[in-house]
Amino acid sequence: MLMMNDVTVQSMPESTTIDFPRFGTFTFSPTDVFEFTWGLPGFPKLHRWIALTIDTQPSFIWLQSLDDLNVAIPTADPYAIFDDYTPRVPAYAVESLGIAQPTDFATLCVVIVSANAEEMSMNLFAPILLNLKNHRGRQVPLDGSSYPVRMPLPRKASAGGSAAAQGA
Repeated sequence: MLMMNDVTVQSMPESTTIDFPRFGTFTFSPTDVFEFTWGLPGFPKLHRWIALTIDTQPSFIWLQSLDDLNVAIPTADPYAIFDDYTPRVPAYAVESLGIAQPTDFATLCVVIVSANAEEMSMNLFAPILLNLKNHRGRQVPLDGSSYPVRMPLPRKASAGGSAAAQGA
């Protein structure tokens, strides 16, 4: 704790280390945390999340809840998978997240994985926007959009001829 002009200021730790049930031990800083003021569908009370990339799953970005360590959501960059993805982000989302420039934010989409990862799809209808400057996030339904909630992820054939999930 720091004392400045008779005002007590609590200092933030430079980094935090947590052992996540699914991913093991990670160290992150307060600037890595995204605040989802409105929560996420299905998780309205979980507001603090970090984006994790795992060496064994380089195509995925996991949104890991800091409010419930048992909750992690697989996401991916839709532009890396679907060349023709051109969502029109509603003005209310841009304003509520404080986005000033296109370079201020990243877009992720939730990946839906069936049992045994036999089928994988992506929710293109409701992307997750992350403001990279103020660290706020929000999932945004694209009203009036024809993008599906479950767009099958493209498959590529492995050397053995069987289909394998792209990037998994």
